[in-house]
Amino acid sequence: MAESLRDQLLKSGLVKEIRDEARKNAPPARQGGNRPQGGNRPGQGGGKPGQGGNRPQGGKGQGGNRPQGGKGNPQRAPRKDGEIDLAKAYAMRAQTDAAERRKAEAEAAEQARLRKEKKRMVEELLKGKALNLAEADLVRHFPYGEKIRRVHVDAAQLAAINAGQLGVVQQGGRYLVVDSATIEGLRGLAPEYIALMVDPDAPADQDDGVPDDLVW
Repeated sequence: MAESLRDQLLKSGLVKEIRDEARKNAPPARQGGNRPQGGNRPGQGGGKPGQGGNRPQGGKGQGGNRPQGGKGNPQRAPRKDGEIDLAKAYAMRAQTDAAERRKAEAEAAEQARLRKEKKRMVEELLKGKALNLAEADLVRHFPYGEKIRRVHVDAAQLAAINAGQLGVVQQGGRYLVVDSATIEGLRGLAPEYIALMVDPDAPADQDDGVPDDLVW
């Protein structure tokens, strides 16, 4: 069998010389485990940004700690105790003022309602009770509302008024002559409407305050 080219080269020693030359020119092999620490290895600190190196935490797109109180999330400064107490005092004062105002308005409305109701009852009581005469030619003066008032009567009515059998009431700016029963009914309802009522049992030295020359 013919020898192969490899066998022929081995016998001639040419292959061995080529191997020895290759070993001499080859760089020294690295020893396992003795790598320089802190070197730039892919994914560990070195290299280009974004390729596994140590990135600063909290950067854009990361879940790091962002500074609080930025735009869109304002942080209010804590109030002091004095400011809180003052705000509460103002709020309580406003509530008290509003309650007092509502109370005053309710009371005023109630007083107006009572006055209106009293006026209606007085009108009902005096309806058809006036005894004024169109032909009366005498004048009876009397004090009422800090002024001297007068009403026209005839002689019989004048005597009855002075005897306490008739009286005078004020209604709508007019003075009406009425009987004593009407006066008594009005006394319990609205005594301020009574303008004149002579007490027959009063001492002689007490009169209605009208001068004698104005009685008739």
